[in-house]
Amino acid sequence: MADDCTHIPSEIGDITPSADGCEECLRIGSTWVHLRVCADCGHVGCCDQSEHHHIRHHHETNPEHVLIRSFEPEEAWWYCWIDDVGFEIEGVGALRPG
Repeated sequence: MADDCTHIPSEIGDITPSADGCEECLRIGSTWVHLRVCADCGHVGCCDQSEHHHIRHHHETNPEHVLIRSFEPEEAWWYCWIDDVGFEIEGVGALRPG
């Protein structure tokens, strides 16, 4: 499926998540459903099923940040905002092993 995304960098570097939870939700005392991390800068935000959609807002305010990863234990999938496709990259595991 990664072949459908035209934004995968030739080398996948380490991503250092900015927090253990959604940064904005933690700041306002809210909760989230699932966590996502920006593959460009490590910003951790909540998913679209969460009340505030913070990872989507992060992309909308930083449109050059086009890839996100799941920040859920044992989930190794990625998503490209531009190509609107989810995928996995062979040999790249989860950010948070279970």
